[in-house]
Amino acid sequence: MARIGVDVGGTNTDLVLECTKGVFYHKVPTTLKNQSIGVVQGVQGICTMAGIDPAEVDVIVHGTTTATNITIEHNGSECGMITTEGFRDILHIGRHKRPYNFSLHFDVPWQSQPLVKRRNRIAVRERILPPTGQIETPLDEQAVRDACAVFRKRGINSVVIGFMFAFLNDTHERRAKEIVLEEMPDAYVTLSSEVANVMREYERFSTAAMNCYVGPKTAFYLRDLDARLREAGVMSKLRIMQSNGGVSTVEACAKRPIRILMSGPAGGVIGGASEGGMAGVANIITVDIGGTSADISTIPAGEVKIMNPRDTYVSGHPVLTPMIDLVTIGAGGGSVAFIDEAGAFHVGPRSAGSEPGPACYGRGGVEPTVTDAQIVLGRLDPDMALGGDLKLDASLSHKAIEEKIARPLGMTVKQAALGIIKIINNNMALAIRSNSVARGVDPREFSIMPFGGAGPLHGVALAEAMSCRDVIVPVAPGITAAVGLLKTDLQYEHTEAVIVELNKAGPAEFARINAAVSVLRARVAEELDSDGIPRDQQRLTVLAECRYHGQGFELRADMPEGEVTAANVKTIADSFHDQHQQDYGYSYRDAEVELITLRVIGSASVRRIEIPTIAKTDGSSIDRALMFVRPTTFDDGRTLETPRYDRTKLYAGDRVPGPALLHQHNATTLVPPGYVAETLDYGNTRIRAIGA
Repeated sequence: MARIGVDVGGTNTDLVLECTKGVFYHKVPTTLKNQSIGVVQGVQGICTMAGIDPAEVDVIVHGTTTATNITIEHNGSECGMITTEGFRDILHIGRHKRPYNFSLHFDVPWQSQPLVKRRNRIAVRERILPPTGQIETPLDEQAVRDACAVFRKRGINSVVIGFMFAFLNDTHERRAKEIVLEEMPDAYVTLSSEVANVMREYERFSTAAMNCYVGPKTAFYLRDLDARLREAGVMSKLRIMQSNGGVSTVEACAKRPIRILMSGPAGGVIGGASEGGMAGVANIITVDIGGTSADISTIPAGEVKIMNPRDTYVSGHPVLTPMIDLVTIGAGGGSVAFIDEAGAFHVGPRSAGSEPGPACYGRGGVEPTVTDAQIVLGRLDPDMALGGDLKLDASLSHKAIEEKIARPLGMTVKQAALGIIKIINNNMALAIRSNSVARGVDPREFSIMPFGGAGPLHGVALAEAMSCRDVIVPVAPGITAAVGLLKTDLQYEHTEAVIVELNKAGPAEFARINAAVSVLRARVAEELDSDGIPRDQQRLTVLAECRYHGQGFELRADMPEGEVTAANVKTIADSFHDQHQQDYGYSYRDAEVELITLRVIGSASVRRIEIPTIAKTDGSSIDRALMFVRPTTFDDGRTLETPRYDRTKLYAGDRVPGPALLHQHNATTLVPPGYVAETLDYGNTRIRAIGA
């Protein structure tokens, strides 16, 4: 039985394969015009490395940035929207938030980059009343047909349907969808009640609009990839990593691509949490640094956190879908260094990507990047990139930094290269603080875990900036996100709005709650059934999302076993109080608690990838792993003769004193002077200050 994890980044596509012959790692350039081409090439390449036929692969789990990139590049589908009369401008008005309260030049993304242009938002007569969902005004079906005629005339084939209070009664939305598909049989249609069946019309409409905005292109990519794999002889199941850390099917993600907006980064966080367990470290700050971006997440006590719904924004738009708690910034090996019109020195967020890539790639890129700076400083060996598979030209790096940075600023090339590294490290340190210190987490109690192709070169510098305990480098840092894809479970979620004051609830309210839970359980079980999961292997978890009366947002609380009754309803309120105390440091035990939303999470365990341990040290010299010695410049400006070691030839317990570089095919680890790198049981590495 063979399984493959494939993580597609902005620069490289990373793969891991587990089979009876062992665990294999591979990295290929991302094909930006059509990512599926690079994925298929990578799958074929790693199967060749392992000496197996592609037909032997049972499952491929894929982390993709396709949907994310659409939101970043603002090149989604032209959408039309049918909404309730009088509420056409909900998507424009939003919450009247000012992103920067005191700035005269701030940007409002939901207005400057709308998911649905105003002229394409058409209001129709219909009205449903709260709190019961009673129909006040029937749906004007002819108005829906007229809207479809406008959409056809404008060449629009992606339609959002969002009506007021549809979360209480979705009859009008479902009927409108039927009409749209009668008038436009090939349309991509999203109902707000299908993707976010919860209160808050702006966030619900925005979520539905985002689904339609990224949907057609994402669905095409997923189905095209599935077809290309089959053409290449790979008949395995294709599963997609979701933003919440679970995996799902191609069809489910094609219908609801908002589930995979954070698909790529999620695999890295799952992999980082697993690597922390392998190293015996519970508190981890993961820093996934690729070619284009850096994804940062704080994992306390080994528990991956899910964002509060109030924080789940993508490119400035609220999206009500569960996401792993992380921060993404434009900082990676391909981040471009430049001097702006005012003479200020910047690095990122713009990236050279893989085409043309950093100047050293020799593919036509002339702008200096972080990778070029690492080469100039001797921290990357041009003849050793990807184990020698990727040949780099150091002279092009030197030329780019000299012409674009050093000469205009009147400094040496080495000083300019050090400046690039210090700026990018500072940018990442600020992002780490926003995900830790700003939330009451003390980094001094955590270990930094750098991974991604560029991560281990920055690990010690980030640990110093954050005063972290030490640095844990994963077994295959450049492939950690792909490894994480094989360490997660199938997972589906469904929600239902049920607004009840728990302290005043009686038999009628309990009946509503229990009926909603029953419906949600059936929906989740149906999805797991369609994925071939036997009922005895399905795990269903029911959660209540509650708030104090008058609060703006909810927190998750545990539900009692079995049906909710007068005898156990207090369990929900007590769980909410406990969660509120944990998150905010206080709670009001006598205050009214409102149940707002019920959520059922269905999951099924899959076999996890097993990383083998390595041999214990036999007391021999680490010179067995010595490759060569070359000069390397460190953050303090000193240039020292620095040995390079083959990381794969180090045994558990071996200690490598800095200065040193640890080479492997998918990444290079920097060990500065004054630090020592100790190889752990699985081939992972702990770096700490000598004497610490």
